[in-house]
Amino acid sequence: MDHITVKGKGRTFAGYIARPKTLPAPAVVVLQELFGVNADIRKHCDELAEQGYLAVAPDLFWRQEPGVDLNVTSDADWQHGLRLYQAYDRDTGVKDVKDTIEAVRRLPECNGKVGLLGYCLGALMVFLTAARNAGIDAAVWYHGGDTEKYLGEVDGLQAPILMHLAEEDEFISKAAQAEIKAALAKKPSATVYSYAGQSHAFSRHNGKHYNAAAAHLANGRTSEFLNRQLR
Repeated sequence: MDHITVKGKGRTFAGYIARPKTLPAPAVVVLQELFGVNADIRKHCDELAEQGYLAVAPDLFWRQEPGVDLNVTSDADWQHGLRLYQAYDRDTGVKDVKDTIEAVRRLPECNGKVGLLGYCLGALMVFLTAARNAGIDAAVWYHGGDTEKYLGEVDGLQAPILMHLAEEDEFISKAAQAEIKAALAKKPSATVYSYAGQSHAFSRHNGKHYNAAAAHLANGRTSEFLNRQLR
């Protein structure tokens, strides 16, 4: 009951699904880090379901290695995920995310509203998908590495977007952070928050750099944003 098959154009792939008590409900498509649809991503989905959302996390790595579920504290798993991340086709991935949004919107449990929420690789995919597609009701981005390389696409952003930057992010330089802020400042529907003293993945459950206060602040802002855009 906690898995869903997403049917795209001539292809199918799996996803994790968490359902709220009251249905139909607005949906949030949750996009993974390089660790796959692991315990952390499933917990994010479960938390969203507790807040009243239908949450679905598609398997972004299904073309390379279906069912990736890696441990964030294992160096071997980190290296495994990094190899998948480096080989991941982002343009094709956007099509998979779009297929997921469309599939979720058609579910009887969904009321027609669908937002995107992603972490690291998933956040980059949130940005790319929202910049290249209309019809996304909300987009939430947590520390999306490499986003600065795609800022030329910012004019395509139609969805309201909320972004969380860690000021001491070891994968997003201060210069890249400044570029992201400058590009998004031109979009009235974009809000960018910075978190002083925080490292990459500061909101990852049980992660090395998890910071309860910063995570609580960011997640609270996300909850308010999703409630405003999806309800």
